[in-house]
Amino acid sequence: MTHELKHDEGGGGILANKMLWICIGAGLFILIGFTLPTPQSVVHIVEQYGFAKKLIEWEVAHNVAEAARKTMLVLGIIPMAVIFFATEAIPIGLTGILMPLLAYFFHLLPRNMIGKTFAGDAPMFLLGVLAMGVAVVDVGFHKRLASWLLGWTRGFLVPIFVLCMSMSIIGSFISAHAMCAFMTPVMAAVYFGSVSANSRGGKMEHDPALAKFLLFTLCYALNVGGVGSPAAGGRNVIMMGFWSEYKVPMDFFTWMKYGLPMVPILGVLVAIYMLVLFGRKIKTRDLTPGLSAIKEETRKMGSMSYPEYVTFGMLLLILFLWIIGGEELGLGGPSLLALLIPVIFRTTSWQKILGGISWDAWFMYCGALTLGALLKETGAAMWLAQSFLKILGVVGMNSGFGLWVGLSGLSGLMTNFMSDAGTTALLGPIVIPMGIMTGVPGEPWAVGLAVAFATSFAHFLIVGTPNNAIVYGLGVYPDTGEKMIHPMDFVKYGFGLWILSMGVVWIVGFLGIYNIIGFPEGILETAKGVMQAGVQ
Repeated sequence: MTHELKHDEGGGGILANKMLWICIGAGLFILIGFTLPTPQSVVHIVEQYGFAKKLIEWEVAHNVAEAARKTMLVLGIIPMAVIFFATEAIPIGLTGILMPLLAYFFHLLPRNMIGKTFAGDAPMFLLGVLAMGVAVVDVGFHKRLASWLLGWTRGFLVPIFVLCMSMSIIGSFISAHAMCAFMTPVMAAVYFGSVSANSRGGKMEHDPALAKFLLFTLCYALNVGGVGSPAAGGRNVIMMGFWSEYKVPMDFFTWMKYGLPMVPILGVLVAIYMLVLFGRKIKTRDLTPGLSAIKEETRKMGSMSYPEYVTFGMLLLILFLWIIGGEELGLGGPSLLALLIPVIFRTTSWQKILGGISWDAWFMYCGALTLGALLKETGAAMWLAQSFLKILGVVGMNSGFGLWVGLSGLSGLMTNFMSDAGTTALLGPIVIPMGIMTGVPGEPWAVGLAVAFATSFAHFLIVGTPNNAIVYGLGVYPDTGEKMIHPMDFVKYGFGLWILSMGVVWIVGFLGIYNIIGFPEGILETAKGVMQAGVQ
């Protein structure tokens, strides 16, 4: 059989001029980091909030002016990194390595702190999840999983809506990253079976639009599930911790009252958006052959084999440890079992695991974590946040609905550049006092939920969430091994969905759920009392 593969939107035209984008990215870095004078507002923030003192103690800077200059270097790295990640001017894994390289050479952080961004809990978590995907596919368990979830569906629309609804709801309660690792190979298998049935004359006629459609639909459905419950991600738990510090704690089921009703709406939104976006581009309009092929292969596999039982048991064990392990185990510790168990129990060889892991995606994500650390520790993120808040004040969006819209928009933007937990950890201490000072009933819950909800929508940059990195890393054509999606695709297809997702939170969440469910009486007064006591 011969293969025909044409990438319809893979980076032709101006995007193919890699040298142009390298020059633009490097030029912006030099302009901001070395040429422009340091604004007095940057100097003020690094001095007022203790960033200069911290950098001086770390021997990264010798005085306030030098600390502010380090902050300007980080602000220069941001546009360069975004351009390189989006256009693949250099391979995205190499762009990831560029982040700690710049941090080392310009001494932006202590050396041991830079190393931790490549060896902390989050990198180990993603490494384990990628290995998990390799192990699941190697034993064929992903086909059985697909048969359970989608095997009863037919046609085109029904499987897509079932996929979006099920993944968004599941993503509210268990690791969306793990589900992404399991289901990405499933989507690839459904794709391959469907296009194979549609091909004629022994010639594989690929349908790149369908490949992108299936992977992005899966990824975005899992992303939006993050608003549903505290179990969806660490950023939700972090925000709950901030509320507890002001003596207004929120329990698990109360969060669900505010967040879970939006999940099915967001799931349907993903399905409709993707259908409208790709509807006319897709040539293969029936997924039944792909689903039937998976069902048939599952039937031929018979009852579950020893490797499948071991793999299934490994998944349950890791999920159990994620739930009960807490801070002691983190997410990375249990995830690393995905590298150990398949080898020890001889279900997948060590060579297959190493060969199957997308190291490009892993280096890219680690580099994004380094960038997030640089933003946080040098005060660059604080300066960006404060600058945005000043704009909100100028346009009158400094309380109530306007404040919730503005801060959720800021949170949603920032989470595409740094981790969702990092975004919440940075903005939480800033926005909660802001909400309390407005005197609006329902604060600080209202503003805290606004910020936390928006961190689920890291749709438009590949570095925004592990889900994006996973579909990029594992999404390959089964016959050629080529990537199904490109980093720029996230910008092209994700930004519109990001705006629509924010719109759902603003309209359904702020105008609907906030008013229908309301907020407990007295939380504003309690939080204000704690804040005033702290000031005194």
